[in-house]
Amino acid sequence: MNTLGTTDTAPWWSGALAGLLAAATGVSVATGLAAVLTGVPSPIESVGNQAIDQAPPFLKEFAVRQFGTADKPILIGVVVVTLALVAAVAGVIGWSRPRIAYGVVGLIGLVAVFTAAIDRTATANRALSMIPALVAFVVSIATFRFFLGVLRFAPKSGDELPSTFDRRKFLQAALGASALIVVGGAIGNFFGSAAAAASRAGIRLGRAADGAPAIPSGTQVDLKGISTFITPNRDFYRVDTALRIPDVPAEGWSLRVHGMVDKELNLSYRDLMGMALVERRITLTCVSNEVGGPYVGNASWIGVPIRDILAKAGVKGGADAIKSTSADAWTCGTPLEPVTDDRNAIIAIGMNGEPLPLAHGFPARMVVPGLYGYVSATKWLVDLEVTRFADFKAYWTTRDYDAKAPIKMSSRIDVPRSFQSFERDAVRVGGVAWAQTTGIQRVEVKVDGGPWADADLGTEDTIETWRQWSWKWDDATKGRHTLTVRATDANGETQTSDRARIRPNGTTGWHSVQFTVE
Repeated sequence: MNTLGTTDTAPWWSGALAGLLAAATGVSVATGLAAVLTGVPSPIESVGNQAIDQAPPFLKEFAVRQFGTADKPILIGVVVVTLALVAAVAGVIGWSRPRIAYGVVGLIGLVAVFTAAIDRTATANRALSMIPALVAFVVSIATFRFFLGVLRFAPKSGDELPSTFDRRKFLQAALGASALIVVGGAIGNFFGSAAAAASRAGIRLGRAADGAPAIPSGTQVDLKGISTFITPNRDFYRVDTALRIPDVPAEGWSLRVHGMVDKELNLSYRDLMGMALVERRITLTCVSNEVGGPYVGNASWIGVPIRDILAKAGVKGGADAIKSTSADAWTCGTPLEPVTDDRNAIIAIGMNGEPLPLAHGFPARMVVPGLYGYVSATKWLVDLEVTRFADFKAYWTTRDYDAKAPIKMSSRIDVPRSFQSFERDAVRVGGVAWAQTTGIQRVEVKVDGGPWADADLGTEDTIETWRQWSWKWDDATKGRHTLTVRATDANGETQTSDRARIRPNGTTGWHSVQFTVE
């Protein structure tokens, strides 16, 4: 006979819920623990990091193309959903066959521990880095076992269901697990980048000894919808492999300069602040930027010229590259010449008048004009090794990308957006173009199959920044039209119409959009 709060058998969904809650409890507790340990990723992050590192290049390109800067949350979501499904299935199995269920949970735990052991982003020692995964495994197993006890699994012949199911006790257990999940998640959110955030908040950047000149009048084109000449920090693109922004406070941070040098250097943040700082406006571009894409931005950077740092160290003959490493062990190979010639390659500590944002490399990063980011723009920088390309491979050069990747001349239409409509007497268009280290001399547009027409150029700031352009169609005709843009650099070379894919060294082609004149 049933009593209040019980049924004859536990429903199947109670096992699925038990599995989900057990997995969530283990992951949440481990995430909170990882957040308070310096340099230790959570189990979910370790699994995600392995997914990133093992993914073939075409899959990475697909993710960036389809999801943009949301690729990381989507990856984490995929990992979480996969774990939830497996945990739910284990819970249903545990409802009648607990040994098999324990085996499934154990396998999940082994995957978590293994990925933690080999996670390149962990800056702590391997033993410490594995602790959250081990805790997740132990907590998940213990919680799962407890739930199965609440389900009162007491078989008589191996596969029989429990005789009664106490719904009230199950609800109490679920609420208790949920409380642990909330606490673990709150700790993870609070401590995720707490040290770096507190460190950054206490830094005040003074004026650079060699400041950037005022932006020339006419640089910003007066056209609604066009990109601002200086990209605000909040809008600046972010493309990297970090699932969690490294928590690197300026206190205790150092930059090691070594390799083929006369004298090894270890520079603190205070050392960089005490050097002759320069301020330069430089446009950065990601190699993942498709024709007309958003992964390009222009900012004012404050930092120390890399050539000054290398001069202190003394570069030995035969070196032709710098291998740079981030706090999460991402590596980058940069040609030596662009960081030692007269272009403005710097170790940046400031962006648009404030310390580097956490997402853009605090406390220090590389900024090298004229090179795609994957060979020049290491964020959360901790190591510079002067070396030779023949002696190493960097993260992306092991994935079929070229070791040397100068940014290709390109132009983009900001106005109109695709399928935008204009009144017949108000068709004015515009955008940006860039040819770093050379400069933009001319921008042309054409409508449909018509002739090319010269656009009006905004004032050039420097050859290391993009240049804005605009054009008014005075004799616009009604209907749907296609607008195309191309640029010509200061050497007289015109942008090619040939389409090249992202890999191995960046896209080419003309940008076009369709719009309507009403």
